Amino acid sequence: MIRTPQELSDRIAIRELVDAYSRHADRRDPARQAALFTKHAHLATYSGDPATNSPDVELNGRAELHNAFESLKNHTATTHLNGQSTIDVDGDRATGETYCLAHHLSEHEGERILMVMAIRYFDVFVRVDGTWQFDDRALIIDWVDSRTSHS
Repeated sequence: MIRTPQELSDRIAIRELVDAYSRHADRRDPARQAALFTKHAHLATYSGDPATNSPDVELNGRAELHNAFESLKNHTATTHLNGQSTIDVDGDRATGETYCLAHHLSEHEGERILMVMAIRYFDVFVRVDGTWQFDDRALIIDWVDSRTSHS
């Protein structure tokens, strides 16, 4: 498949958007994280396949997103590692799927606990005033592993 320079540029910009979401999450910057979304964006979180499960959480708009992203401050540290992704661009709209391993380190009753979540994001992106933003994001948790962590 031959890709145009514009499509290649768009795909890079969208991947940078996906990575910025993780970077802002790990830096505990909910304002910058929420600003990556359109004003009326939608985010739904699923435990398992969205085709067979209802959302656990649904958020609408930047204010709700910002408040939800604040909860990452409850962890001692987080590290999101984005893996393979697909991006399909169609003008000022695009869709994509990204795999992520999200590591959350917390303290519980004097113990360090590491929770690792295997996540897939299904995204709808839109170009707003020349900048790509999330318009709809489904966060699918495929599995979770929690264990005591030693420093």
